[in-house]
Amino acid sequence: MAYSPTIAYLTIARKEINRILRIWTQTLLPPVITQSLYFVIFGAFLGSRIGDIGGQSYASFIVPGLILMAVVTNAFSNVASSFFGAKFQRSIEEILVAPVSPSTLLAGFCTGGVVRSLLVGIIVFLISLFFVPASITHVWAIIYFSLMTAIFFSMIGFLNGMFARKFDDVSIIPTFVLTPLTYLGGVFYEISHLPGIWQTVARFNPLVYAIDGFRYGFTGSASTPIALSAITMFVLTLALGLTLITLLRKRVGLQS
Repeated sequence: MAYSPTIAYLTIARKEINRILRIWTQTLLPPVITQSLYFVIFGAFLGSRIGDIGGQSYASFIVPGLILMAVVTNAFSNVASSFFGAKFQRSIEEILVAPVSPSTLLAGFCTGGVVRSLLVGIIVFLISLFFVPASITHVWAIIYFSLMTAIFFSMIGFLNGMFARKFDDVSIIPTFVLTPLTYLGGVFYEISHLPGIWQTVARFNPLVYAIDGFRYGFTGSASTPIALSAITMFVLTLALGLTLITLLRKRVGLQS
């Protein structure tokens, strides 16, 4: 039987999605509870004290950022843990001996991260409706930036899983990279409120463009030109994808 990239991709993707749904109390429930606490603390308790930002309530302002923050963390953690787990259990060797292309392998694992992160994002959005009324201005921006962000950070998780040598290594990126990027990405404030030097530093943070573009879908306003944000996320995602495919062809990080 001839090799079919479609069958190979669907096999890997189905395995990843089934794992997410099978242990939903670990993959879907905890991040929803965490984001709900953010809504309660920052939206309900502190929001009334902070006041409006850009003509909207503080609770409404942070909703897009909190949704995308959930997308980022779940996209990353799902792929990083899943791919490293496959290496640790040596089940990745079964894939390596099969005629599966690097792009198919990458797409299969990242699909799991994208599905999990978008599911969590949708649930978090539904929960936000209990705190602030729905306000959607540009549906295309919400779909585009949530999808690009999910793909980009799924591949970041894949990269982490490639170079991880022990389970502790999987937690390094979230602690020292993702957390600073998230809190400096404009989730809880506008980038324009930062001092001059920090505004310049923030422009090198991909989450600034992701969150700003995603927020544009809800509010219709953005501190960065929406075209620039869209192009930046596309270029970064494409560049990272090509880099990972190159590393996979060289069999970098495919064994624990």
